[in-house]
Amino acid sequence: MRKFQTWVKQLSLSQQLFALIFFFVTFFCVFFFVYLNGNINKVIESQMFSTIDRTQKEIISRLKDEQLAVNDLDRLIQDPYLSHMIIVQTDKQINSIIDRSDRKLQLDTGLSKDIITKVKEMKGDSQEFSYHGNSVTTYYKAVKVFSSKGQSLTLVTAIDSAYMEGFRTTLVSSVINVTVVVVGLFFIILMVWMATMIHPLNQIRNYIEKIKTGEDADLKITRRDEIGELADALMSMRQELKRQEKTKEEMIHNISHDLKTPIATIKSYGESIKDGIYPYDTLEKSVDVIIDNADRLEKKVHSLLFLNRVEYLISQDNNGAITDMHQVIETVVLATKAIRSDIDIITELDDDIFFEGLEESWRVTVENILENALRYAKTNITIRLHESELTISNDGPSMSDDRLKVLFKPYEKGQGGQFGLGLSIVAKVVHANGFEVAGENTSDGVIFRIYKK
Repeated sequence: MRKFQTWVKQLSLSQQLFALIFFFVTFFCVFFFVYLNGNINKVIESQMFSTIDRTQKEIISRLKDEQLAVNDLDRLIQDPYLSHMIIVQTDKQINSIIDRSDRKLQLDTGLSKDIITKVKEMKGDSQEFSYHGNSVTTYYKAVKVFSSKGQSLTLVTAIDSAYMEGFRTTLVSSVINVTVVVVGLFFIILMVWMATMIHPLNQIRNYIEKIKTGEDADLKITRRDEIGELADALMSMRQELKRQEKTKEEMIHNISHDLKTPIATIKSYGESIKDGIYPYDTLEKSVDVIIDNADRLEKKVHSLLFLNRVEYLISQDNNGAITDMHQVIETVVLATKAIRSDIDIITELDDDIFFEGLEESWRVTVENILENALRYAKTNITIRLHESELTISNDGPSMSDDRLKVLFKPYEKGQGGQFGLGLSIVAKVVHANGFEVAGENTSDGVIFRIYKK
């Protein structure tokens, strides 16, 4: 089964279509010659006896007419494929056999004996028989016209084998013709459907090839099915990639400028100190400026390095590690208060709250959100930790709707023109550990919410 699936996957859609039609035709041929062909004999037999029955009813109605003599029966016989005999019987003895057909029934010795034997043994008023002789099957039916005073009159009607063969040929030809028409229509419909499938798929392939080589490409597919949805998704992805590429270029430019500024400051201050000049009056103050710029530079480099490292940390989070969030938050808050004592940080933390993931990942997540909150908070920040939920809110200005939509996307410019990577790192870590993150405006500021899916 697996080999068959592998073989099918290696076929193109056109080859799969032809294979489907081949299997369909093969199945029908087997069905026709094995099953349907056997049932055709039953249909023919039923049709033969129905034809005999209709003819006999008319003849019998005329025979029972007192004004009609038996010898006048010839003018009633119209069907050249039917042969009729009237058998006069007295006390199980055949007195006479009258063949009233223009086209004489070919009674070989076997058929004659079979008819006479069956009529003698017949029970009831009518009975259907079939005789197989000389590679030909003959169907006939015996019907008692009347029986009186020990004497009976029986009508026997047989049908010519040529009629049966003609009926069989007509029936088989009709079935084959209908089948050919149905298969042909089915094939045409599949070909048209396949063409409507292959053409847009080729468009999508060419579109992707152009994108891969950096060419400008346009994809015009107006379908409303899954292929149309795929085309819309590809175009949307293309627009998003172009937007991110543009934003990334701007971010790299700004990061380069941000890195260049502290490097230039450190270099110029170092050279001045070397020459015995102190830009900030004293050696100690000038060195403090160098240290501050070095810290800024270290922080930016750390963010860039951690963005590359976050994928590794995420992969490690699948090993069943859990983190005590109460302890992580307290550690981060304690370090932050030492730096920003002007902002009141309020904590409401439940005990024994554990999140799945490595401690380093969650620590960086809390640090980045708290750093963002410190950037915009006016007087206070509130951190709440409950079962499967962490919220960090501040009383800073609200964010625009456009900003909220791209808040956690990488390379997005924040308020004040800063390109922060912290929130994109937050989103990666949170999603990798089975959580969701959202930023919302509140009546008195902004809140970041991390919660279980």
